[in-house]
Amino acid sequence: MNKLRIRKIGILSVAKIYAVMMLVVSLIISIPYGLVIMIFGAAMLGQGSDAGMAAGGGSILIGLLVMIGIPIMYAVFGFIGGAIGALIYNIFAGMVGGVEIEVENVY
Repeated sequence: MNKLRIRKIGILSVAKIYAVMMLVVSLIISIPYGLVIMIFGAAMLGQGSDAGMAAGGGSILIGLLVMIGIPIMYAVFGFIGGAIGALIYNIFAGMVGGVEIEVENVY
């Protein structure tokens, strides 16, 4: 077994990975929620009253915003969080030596 030590990680590469992971997770969560909001909005549109029409149209718009806006927001926050996390790791790895991992050659 060989031991390796991670002394420094690329800030931009970690930030990109975090952004993509957060984007995928937020899509899994936000699409069903957005669809539920839109379905209830469409049900309000079918009631025929002016208040139901206004609330239904607003709910459909909110459902679309949830499905589009939340994944973008999560990706941006994931990028920023990943960059900050990698920067903090690099600072502390310089002080205490980094994370050690054991690797094995498998043929």
